[in-house]
Amino acid sequence: MTRALTAAGLAAALALTFAAGAAAQDEPPPDRPTLRAHPLTGVVRLDGILSEPDWENAESITDLITIEPVEEGTPAGRTMVKVLVSPTDLIIGIACYDTNASGIVAYTVARDAELKEEDHVVLVFDTFQDGRSGYVFSINPLGARFDGLVIEQGEEVNSDWDAIWEAKTSRDEAGWYAEIRIPIKSLSFGKGLDAWGFNVQRRVQRLQETSRWSDPDIDLEVTQTSRAGLLTDLPEFDLGVGLSIRPALVGSAGRPDPETSTEFDGDVSLDVTQKIGPNVLGALTVNTDFAETEVDVRQTNLTRFPLFFPEKRTFFLEGSDIFEFGLGLDEDNLIPFFSRRIGLPGLEGGQSEIPINAGGKINGRLGNTNLGALVVNTRAIDSVELGDAGVLDVPGATMGAVRVRQNVLEESSVGALVEFGDQLGRGGSWAAGADFTYHTSNFGDEKNLLIGVWGMMNDREDLTGDKSAFGFRLDYPNDLVELTFNSIRIGDGFDPSLSFVPRNGVHLWTLSGQYNPRPSWALVRQMFHEVSLTLYNTQDNSTWESFAAALTPLDWQLESGDRITAELLREGDRPPEEFEVSGGIIIVPDEYKWTRYAATIRGAEKRRVSGELRFEGGTYYNGDLTTIEARLTLRPIPLLHLELTAERNKGTLTGLEDSVTLAEMDFLEQLYGLRVLLNFSSNLEFSSLTQYDTESRELGSNNRLRWTFSPYGDLFVVYNHNLIRTDDPRWAFESNQLPVKIQYTWRF
Repeated sequence: MTRALTAAGLAAALALTFAAGAAAQDEPPPDRPTLRAHPLTGVVRLDGILSEPDWENAESITDLITIEPVEEGTPAGRTMVKVLVSPTDLIIGIACYDTNASGIVAYTVARDAELKEEDHVVLVFDTFQDGRSGYVFSINPLGARFDGLVIEQGEEVNSDWDAIWEAKTSRDEAGWYAEIRIPIKSLSFGKGLDAWGFNVQRRVQRLQETSRWSDPDIDLEVTQTSRAGLLTDLPEFDLGVGLSIRPALVGSAGRPDPETSTEFDGDVSLDVTQKIGPNVLGALTVNTDFAETEVDVRQTNLTRFPLFFPEKRTFFLEGSDIFEFGLGLDEDNLIPFFSRRIGLPGLEGGQSEIPINAGGKINGRLGNTNLGALVVNTRAIDSVELGDAGVLDVPGATMGAVRVRQNVLEESSVGALVEFGDQLGRGGSWAAGADFTYHTSNFGDEKNLLIGVWGMMNDREDLTGDKSAFGFRLDYPNDLVELTFNSIRIGDGFDPSLSFVPRNGVHLWTLSGQYNPRPSWALVRQMFHEVSLTLYNTQDNSTWESFAAALTPLDWQLESGDRITAELLREGDRPPEEFEVSGGIIIVPDEYKWTRYAATIRGAEKRRVSGELRFEGGTYYNGDLTTIEARLTLRPIPLLHLELTAERNKGTLTGLEDSVTLAEMDFLEQLYGLRVLLNFSSNLEFSSLTQYDTESRELGSNNRLRWTFSPYGDLFVVYNHNLIRTDDPRWAFESNQLPVKIQYTWRF
């Protein structure tokens, strides 16, 4: 605990030190390009055709500059972007001219689809002008829409966030065009600002060309809002009452197991949000239902550590960027606040949900202070499947978290996190910590540099030992050279109820370097050469517990978008106790070291037929293991998207058979998946995910129809069907479920 307090104190001290020296540490930002928003005077029909008089009179961005394939070059085609504004709406007009319009790459119309491998335009808004946060909106020539939140100081985007907005596109022989309408009520923003940070980026996939408006630097991401331009002449926006009410009606029918008859159920849930000024949002949820949430993708686990399954529930995803804590913390080492612990407390996917009675949330920004607070109450329920913990009776519980983060310097922050409550009813559960992240995009010759330090403590009635954790990270993430040094110490008693901690009682050391030249060869766009070492020592650093060293001598991204990779892996493990690898094979405590090699071929996603094949082989613990992973993606028409995946793990290990006799045993694990997407439009889509694995012998199919019949209303029809393979072999019915959910939002 003392060490964690020391780390927390160091975080605060560093923050004050950097703040005092702000003028010396960060150069003033360069002149920012500006675009004046034009007042909306008439009616704009959203049809993807920029024909209304307001478009003629609006100022335009026309000077995008390439960052690929040539930095600071001239794009092959001109891009025009205009913004109309009223007290209630932003309307963006985009014209993407193309000298070869027949070569435009676009095949997706689905909402929230990844658009990186096809033509698209990205819009980024920094509505607080804090240089750390922002909203991302993207669209392709077929009208597929993507939205997300800027996270990790602009290095990443949380794509699970969804907003209410509309878009239409059109095409002709000169290129493609888009009109986008974003209601002001869908955004939070700084009070009194008449200008927002704004940036635009365009991708022309057949040319592998990327161009940007503000700061077209290959080392920077378009989502680094500290380097955005300015959208000026914004009016005083009208939020109205700022109240949104979204009731939902859910009906379901299904058989939970083969021994029961069909059960019918119905329920009503309610979500209410209230704007507390333009930059803070309060939310209330009652009797929350997540019937529309897609099931977890199955994973194969041949290690002694738990698998990670991401949060997918809308209530917890909204505003989740504010709850980020600690530079570089992730599912491989530690996630300080993991909302999936609420209502889904086990570590494994596919477990039963614990119903939520009610929950409340506040998130937003007050000046330079980011604030997030969450509290949720769940009901008592009997016989809940909790993965490895088995079936337990779970009491009702109240849990929550509070996160405060203060912006300091140009791009840095210091903050604190507090958590309380336990889903399983264990008493005295709490966790708290502080973190500081220094970020600059002006290091040296306008390079990125991040330095982070953090510390946490926790307690619960069943915990003993060292209940602290702390870490330090140095990150230099740039296009030519990437360097990372990471040190994380996690006490043997550190296990917060609302965190994801894959292993404790360890001190993690990570060192990696990557050299990524662009050789200007005819076929090769960029080469990635990496050396990395990850070392898990015991808590006191007296001896190693496991390690992984990797060398990547070949990793080439071709001009076509295809990629080939070769890797050499050296790993080791000293398991402190027995664990099962597969099929009843028990690995006993000992010292193991092994060498593996891997090769991957990945086809460019721009094609209608693409795929990926990975082979990994070599020794594993005291035997051998061969892994083959394959993916085939078919997009014959924009309406249809098919993806087939397969994973095969075949090996021989020496372990305890039936926990008694040491013997050499063979094992085989296979996992298959089929994803089908029917995208009738960005507002009407059908998705199906069918999965089978030989470990559980279960065949499960999750089928979902989503119809956005209005920008404010959705209908979901979901059907889940599960079979199990018996020894005959035959397929036996296991369970099914048919929920139907309709929701509509009223804004006042």
